[in-house]
Formats: sequence, structure tokens, C-alpha cells
Amino acid sequence: MTNADHRFYLRCLKEASDEEHLIIHAYTLMRNHVHLLATPETESSLPRTMQSIGRRYVQYFNHIYGRTGTLWEGRYKSTLIDSERYLLTCMRYIELNPVRAKMVEHPDDYLWSSYRANAHGMTDELITPHSLYTSLGSTDIERQKAYRELFSAEISREDMDNIRDATNKAWVLGGSSFSAKVETLTERQATPLPRGRPRKPKAINRV
Repeated sequence: MTNADHRFYLRCLKEASDEEHLIIHAYTLMRNHVHLLATPETESSLPRTMQSIGRRYVQYFNHIYGRTGTLWEGRYKSTLIDSERYLLTCMRYIELNPVRAKMVEHPDDYLWSSYRANAHGMTDELITPHSLYTSLGSTDIERQKAYRELFSAEISREDMDNIRDATNKAWVLGGSSFSAKVETLTERQATPLPRGRPRKPKAINRV
């Protein structure tokens, strides 16, 4: 993706998310995929936003590069997260993607993410701060400083694995009580089943 491609994608994302009421808290545009952290205001906010972006961006990309057909590999992947436990960790995970990919040495150096908005207050019309982010301080300067300090510690391997597994396998990212609540509301399995075969019931001896 070129800078022009990134700019057009962000324009599509801004217009679609505004129209479909999807609140964006963090993002990173990579060469062949995108990471978003968002709060949907309606049940259809996320799928309709992604559908709108898909239609517009594929048309643009095919026109610019003289190609036909689809662009994305399958449906987007998403997961519900327990904000209290994982929101700030997910923000760091998303904005550190270019560093992990060895594209830059620090998230400050990457143009196509929300890091500079969240960490330094740079204007980004896409970003709406989450309440947990705003709770980091009583002023913008305090919040930005506290947010930058979060990046001084590495994300634990356990958290990295949990985020990746939940996203790739559509499991809920959160503790047992949060997962149970989601399962009750959605009436579907929200966490992986225990490993191994279920035990066979013991034989009942009758007299």
C-alpha cells in the first residue's frame, strides 16, 4: 500500500464508521491487513462498516492498479474484549504492530496508526478516546504521558497469545465471568472447550 492508498482507506473508514456509528479507539494500517479497536453502537455497526469499506476500497484499488476480483482473504476477524482487563493492552498491541514487524523502531515513527493521537494528542478525526483511556489522567497532558509510559513495558507473552487466539478463533477476550456473561447474552460458546475427550460416565452397578 502506498501513502495514497492508506489515505483513501482512512477516508473510507472515517466515513463508514461515522455513518454506521462505530467508535474507533485505536488502529494500525499494515501492508496487507488492518487492526482496529472499536466500540459498536448498534449490532450492525461493525459488519456494515467493514462491508462499506470493502466495497469502496476494492473498487478504488482495482481501478488504480488495473486489476479485477476481490482483495481481502476471507471475512474480517473480530472478538469481544473485556475492556477493564484488556482495552489498554489491546491498544498497545495494535499500535506496536509496526515495531514487531520491524518496519520502525518506535510507534512514534509510524504514520499510519493512532499512536501519535493517543500518545501525543495529535489531531486524528478517526479517534474517539475510550473512557478507560480518559481515566489515565485529569488533563490531556497527564493522559498522554501515562499512555506513553505504558509502552515502556513489554506486553506479556500470555497476553499476546490470548489476543491472537481470541481474534483468530473468535473467542471472547476476558475472564471467566465476562465470558459467561457473553455466552448467556449470545447463546453461543465464547471460550474454547477443555482439551481432551470428555470422560465416559462410570458404569452403574445395579443390585
